[in-house]
Amino acid sequence: MLVTNKLFDIEYNTYRQLQIKLREKRKEVLIFLEHSATITAGKNFQPENLLVTENYLFENKIDFYSVERGGDLTAHEKGQLVIYPHIDLQKRNLTIGKFLQILNSSLTESIEEVWNLEVYSHPEKAGIYLKKDPEKKILSQGVYFKSFFTSYGIAMNLKNDLKLFQLIHPCGGESKNIVSIQSLGLDISLEKKFILEFTKRFLDRISNAVG
Repeated sequence: MLVTNKLFDIEYNTYRQLQIKLREKRKEVLIFLEHSATITAGKNFQPENLLVTENYLFENKIDFYSVERGGDLTAHEKGQLVIYPHIDLQKRNLTIGKFLQILNSSLTESIEEVWNLEVYSHPEKAGIYLKKDPEKKILSQGVYFKSFFTSYGIAMNLKNDLKLFQLIHPCGGESKNIVSIQSLGLDISLEKKFILEFTKRFLDRISNAVG
């Protein structure tokens, strides 16, 4: 598996085209990046959760895409860490449930290790939340599974200002419940350490997983 751990800015639609090619070749790769201002709507999108018009988004240079992943609305903005794991579940003989278990445990343990922040994976709502304040969400999740190959993934609020979330009901919830590493007063300079911690855990577990 090729791992890309260099952060770079990429337009959301560029990634959409890339993930199609990766799936066609069943090319496994773990990508870390940032997107410029973008709102995406998953398969369960409810129009009332978009609090502004699409014309407003256009005038303010905010991209809007309807995408294949599950879930409702979420936002991407500079300073947010986006992680896209492209994994061949068929080749590795992995179920979707096992993949999500590996992904979520790798995320929660890495966040706790790097920032000493207790978080948990919600059993009913996709994403990572604060244990001390269970409504507060620090990470959104929307993995796409097709032909036993994964794409799209997770978006962790690191040092983004969270302004875009005020234009939506994120995943049907309230924007006031979206938090970031920066808004919690934690050290954003530990981003690279988090990437290394997560990469090690995730790849070790994917490589050794059964079922």
